[in-house]
Amino acid sequence: MASTIFEEIPKPGSWPIDPQEDIAIKDERIWVDGCFDFFHHGHAGAMLQARQLGNELWVGLHSDEEIMDNKGPTVMNLQERIAAVEACRWVTKCVPYAPYVTSLPWISHYGCRYVVHGDDITSDAGGGDCYRFVKSAGRFKIVKRTPGISTTDLVGRMLLCTRGHFIKSLQDVLSGTEGAGSDDERKATAAAMIQRFKDYATDESGLNPGSELWTWTCEVPELSRRKSSTSSQVLTRVSSRKSDNAGSVRKMVGGKAPRKGQRVVYVDGGFDLFCSGHIEFLRSVVEIENKSGAARGWFTEQAKQQRIKECGEDYGPAYVLAGVHDDEVINFWKGVNYPIMNIFERGLCVLQCKYVHAVIFGAPFIPTKTFLRSLPYGAPLVVYHGPTSFMPLTHDPYKAAKELGIFQEVPAHAFQHVNAGEIVERILKSRAMYEERQRVKGVKNVGEEAVRKREDMEREAERMKRIREVERSQSWSI
Repeated sequence: MASTIFEEIPKPGSWPIDPQEDIAIKDERIWVDGCFDFFHHGHAGAMLQARQLGNELWVGLHSDEEIMDNKGPTVMNLQERIAAVEACRWVTKCVPYAPYVTSLPWISHYGCRYVVHGDDITSDAGGGDCYRFVKSAGRFKIVKRTPGISTTDLVGRMLLCTRGHFIKSLQDVLSGTEGAGSDDERKATAAAMIQRFKDYATDESGLNPGSELWTWTCEVPELSRRKSSTSSQVLTRVSSRKSDNAGSVRKMVGGKAPRKGQRVVYVDGGFDLFCSGHIEFLRSVVEIENKSGAARGWFTEQAKQQRIKECGEDYGPAYVLAGVHDDEVINFWKGVNYPIMNIFERGLCVLQCKYVHAVIFGAPFIPTKTFLRSLPYGAPLVVYHGPTSFMPLTHDPYKAAKELGIFQEVPAHAFQHVNAGEIVERILKSRAMYEERQRVKGVKNVGEEAVRKREDMEREAERMKRIREVERSQSWSI
């Protein structure tokens, strides 16, 4: 096995993060470790359960080299994975370069009594249990693995170009009228999904209400079906001139509403394969708002104490409401089998992010004035968006926000290039390695035919984008 800079027990001054000296071990300080490759809601679910067992959660993150030696290639590099872990609402500290086989000296140094892991088996390159040492010491606890999601499953969707994970109507699924199985099975699935929404909407303790969850229902569906000149069914957007996104919002999960002095701001997107690109954008929004708050005196000790006196706790100057697009809308614009994660999975990823205070499902691709004014707390003070390269458009989806004088572009950042398309491209470039990783996991080899299929679908998606852009430009010129 290749060595890493932290193969041996570090000396004071050499630990990856502070503290550099050993600290007292506490039962309430929990340790979780792993690869956390393109962070998904299954990872967040494990962290939520672990956080509920204590009042601090320290997350050890393995290096790219150790993961390669023990498991195979990572999709995301260490810095991208750190960004994802640190953004999780329930994480207290992220500790990079944690050893692949969990080390008692490491968890003890950081003052953690117990290590928490899912009920699956994790082995090192030699087949040994990665948690053998902490298990022998009686310092290991098991939580339930989140069903229906894994990195292996997501890689499979990319390689095989499947669409079976799409959700046509989230509201129908949550009412038990859409989905596989009998009526009772669909109702049971719906109940489990609603409970998971409630769990992921908790605050940093994992125990109390935190984020709010809303759904948007448009009076006229954003997309309708018509026959094209080639007689194949294509999706075209209903003209916004008649309905202007007229509709209503409904609260699904209650949480903390905007509090005194907070500025409500809006962001939206597909947030597919929720990754460092999305996270850094959201973090940048909060940072911009924090700077604005500082200029208003938000962070003075006097202002802080006043908020604690009035609300029982301190809070930031911004309330970030994130709109998440439906699967059908994303697939209409991106084609192939995007989104790789369905709206339920993407919504959970956004919910667990500490930079978000509320989520609205079914947000339209083009936020019109009517939609923005119909948001739960009225029109936001700012609509933020970043420069988009993955899905270039000839028209401006944020025209309404600009006309209202509330649009602000977030500057480019270090993870600007990281998005769903980039991740799929990484998988395809290293297909042989990922196929071996899938084979070890028991997943059928996809072969050259599947790769050609995806390439054909990508080309068709590009062709359809050009057609839709022509239709869009014609409709806007009327």
